[in-house]
Amino acid sequence: MAALAARATRIRNPALFICDIQEKFRDHIYEFSKVVSTSQKLLKASSPLKIPVYVTTQNRTRLGDTVSELQPYLSSNNVIADVDKTLFSMITPEVLTSLQNNNNTTSGSKVDAILVGIETHICITQTALDLLERGHRVYVLADGVSSVNAEERGVALARLRDIGVTVTTSESIIFEILQDSKNEGFKAVNSLVKETKDDTREALKALCNL
Repeated sequence: MAALAARATRIRNPALFICDIQEKFRDHIYEFSKVVSTSQKLLKASSPLKIPVYVTTQNRTRLGDTVSELQPYLSSNNVIADVDKTLFSMITPEVLTSLQNNNNTTSGSKVDAILVGIETHICITQTALDLLERGHRVYVLADGVSSVNAEERGVALARLRDIGVTVTTSESIIFEILQDSKNEGFKAVNSLVKETKDDTREALKALCNL
């Protein structure tokens, strides 16, 4: 019942989590470029929508930094944490502390965590499990996550749905956060959606044929 209630409630306190989108994975992850384009769109939207952003890398010395396409947006004031890790989950002690310190207590001290990145069945799944365990709600964007083996995605997304994660898309989540065309961020976000419509279409074709 708790999982169903979580799915039925609107986003109140969004936070964007960008998981391990690193240079060394570029030639190995299924439709990696689509994950990058979706993540870039969300990073651009995070500023007008005032969404805090949490970024991780996995063993940065060996696997490289966050990809160059996302780097220009990581210096934004919205980026609360940029953490290197060895854990598969993004919920490291550093991220957990940052999350607690920067949380919006008016929303019940819980976030609506929006997850993009890699790999769906490992780091994304374990991050979702850790967030759910701590009482946060989790949204995984089907057009923003992938794995080395494409088949792992469908299995992982089905499991995540079963445990109470909302699986949705980047455009859906952006407009759910906006809620109203009178929102002060609407003009910038609407322009962004139009600007990225071709990339969005290609990401949906590649990653959302579930």
